[in-house]
Amino acid sequence: MPTPSTTSLKLDAELKDRVQRLASSLRRSPHWVMREAVEQYVGREEKREQLRQDALAAWNHYQTTGLHATADEADAWLAKLEAGEDAEAPECHG
Repeated sequence: MPTPSTTSLKLDAELKDRVQRLASSLRRSPHWVMREAVEQYVGREEKREQLRQDALAAWNHYQTTGLHATADEADAWLAKLEAGEDAEAPECHG
């Protein structure tokens, strides 16, 4: 586990009070609540950024190759997956 380092965080009085009330109701420290909030936010934003990067890569691939699957093909594939079928993704075509 990496060695923790100290970071200063300035909160306005209202937010600080909210954190303290939540920490008290959870029987946790305000430090724990703030650390948990930062960890969850960073994790969520990392996933969002990865999704954005994947979408840009897919768009660039489409722009280069013209290969694609139609919305109807994708919908049919997703419906099979939703129904529990082990379905292959539709083949891309130009």
